[in-house]
Amino acid sequence: MFIWFMLAGFIFLLTPHGLTKTFQDAFNRIFSWPLSVGRSFMLSARTDQPFTGPVVGRRKYSELQNHLANVMGQRDQAYEEIERLSGLRRRWPLEGAKLVRAGVIRDPVSGHSELIIDRGQEDGLATGQFVLVDNGIIGTLCDISSRTARVKLFTDSTSTTPVSIAGLPTVMKGTGDNSARVEMVKRKIDVGADVFALKKPGFLDAPMIIGKVAQCERNDKSALLWDITVEPVCDIETIDDITVVVLNPRE
Repeated sequence: MFIWFMLAGFIFLLTPHGLTKTFQDAFNRIFSWPLSVGRSFMLSARTDQPFTGPVVGRRKYSELQNHLANVMGQRDQAYEEIERLSGLRRRWPLEGAKLVRAGVIRDPVSGHSELIIDRGQEDGLATGQFVLVDNGIIGTLCDISSRTARVKLFTDSTSTTPVSIAGLPTVMKGTGDNSARVEMVKRKIDVGADVFALKKPGFLDAPMIIGKVAQCERNDKSALLWDITVEPVCDIETIDDITVVVLNPRE
């Protein structure tokens, strides 16, 4: 049988191209329908099936992402405290804190730098308290009256915020254009990395996410250093309500 197959192969090899082409065309005509069915079956099997699961809104997705980032930051802090104070009881972040919800009053004059909220001193608010949106920090309170207060965003040109990026403590300064800058960082930071506001006694007892790295480029004066652009974790233009962290609420 092997010899017969070898002879048949030599015959096809020495057969003129025109004759073999005619044989090939006849084969395609005879088996065209089975071949087309098999091809369509393979294509349908390779086609990605549409996702039919539940759809989560953009804001809810952002809120869950920020919550996860906060939990991871708190976990890292817990590991450090356990190593340093092994055996001592640890107070959980925001334990006993009061979270005050407030509505946003639009102010066309303040633009991207400030927001006005409908809560004030009567609600236990004070200057310097941190403001959250979707579990992410957007700024701190300032200019508080009895029933209203202003929120200075971390993107304000006069705002400076101690932060941590990829474990590196530094200071972030607002640009006044819906972003902030961290200059002269010793190493390159990946775009999309989380930026955490450092804890502040009396106002914030654990790191919380405040932004994400939008750009990382070399410093103009030194090729060994990097400048980082930080963007907020939420769309400030569309928010209607915020949450104020009152760490030591009055009775």
